[in-house]
Amino acid sequence: MYLTRKQEHMLDGEEGLAVRKSMELLVALGNVFGAEKLVPVESAHISGVSYKNLGDAGTEWLEEQAAMGAKCRIRATLNPAGMDMEKWREMNVPEEFAIGQKRVIKAFIDMGVEPTCTCTPYLIGHVPRRGTQVAWAESNAVCFVNSVLGARTNRESGPTTLASAVTGVAAYYGYRLNENRKPAKIIDIRTPLESRLDYSALGYVTGKLMKSSVPYFRNMGKPDMESMKTLGAACATSGGIALWHGEGVTPEAEWASQYLEGLETITVERKELEEAKAGLMSDPDNPTYCIGCPHCSIKELEETANLVKGKNLKGRLWVFTSRKVYDDAEKGGLIKIIEDAGGKVYRDTCMVVAPLHEMGWQGVGTNSMKGGHYSVAHGFPTKLATVDKLVEEASK
Repeated sequence: MYLTRKQEHMLDGEEGLAVRKSMELLVALGNVFGAEKLVPVESAHISGVSYKNLGDAGTEWLEEQAAMGAKCRIRATLNPAGMDMEKWREMNVPEEFAIGQKRVIKAFIDMGVEPTCTCTPYLIGHVPRRGTQVAWAESNAVCFVNSVLGARTNRESGPTTLASAVTGVAAYYGYRLNENRKPAKIIDIRTPLESRLDYSALGYVTGKLMKSSVPYFRNMGKPDMESMKTLGAACATSGGIALWHGEGVTPEAEWASQYLEGLETITVERKELEEAKAGLMSDPDNPTYCIGCPHCSIKELEETANLVKGKNLKGRLWVFTSRKVYDDAEKGGLIKIIEDAGGKVYRDTCMVVAPLHEMGWQGVGTNSMKGGHYSVAHGFPTKLATVDKLVEEASK
């Protein structure tokens, strides 16, 4: 692998132990994937934040990086934690878990990472420009930044995104190259997509069909940002998709269309969408209904506030979002409307990374195929429905 003189100095330890260790990781990764060089990246989004996933070993590793002197030299934002950092007692998070989670966030802050604690950094002003190289983890964010924004990242891990934040570079392979952004198959949609849950189901079906290759969608309608957010999240959950093209929808679709000749076309009809939903459904006796996987936008909070007016949710509807969106929604009176109706709105976390069993949850109702997938994987009886139906059931 070719390294610039500055990169060689970093690898030799001339900028400190933390930089050397990060460079060793990135060079090793590049060698595994046959990268010819390292390229500068403009920003990072770091996963591996919840104490539920890290445990003591992962937390100690982060603390070691901070003690070693690791410091971000580019903008770096942070994925969700396992709890609302202020309202964790209200969530019924065990104190031992909270102590561990606070250690994790402190280590990241010490390294200069913005403690954004959101899986949707693109909703809080972290919006890479088309064609720019970034180093992002979190599968839905990777899918969104590649597909909807047209920036370039591989599906990175927590350690590699931190290493890129510390060094400002990433290995040049995978989706960073034009040749790997070409479509592999055409997905022809033969049914109207009537809700965001339908887009989520389409993503889930596509992930199972295509694993980690690049789909080209036809006839997907005019999805709003929220629909594309949930589509990508589901694509990345049931498969490993990090990039999709949508005819007339995404910025690289016209470029991708020149490579369609000879590709296999797979049709998706209503039957496949409904079967995907049914495959995750059971009949939970006492579910907690939740939205915000990925984190809710201000538009979704507005819609939810309108739906809950006059309802009595009895604490059974939980809404997850980022701090920035929460603050905007609070200024607009949306948080008060939801809470006055008996709903709960939390920041920093979501149903996938919070310790739900320890919090006493018995079942889950959600509008997200990603959320449903992980709820089932964690052993919860699960129901899938659109937000209006979730609100209706939560208020019974």
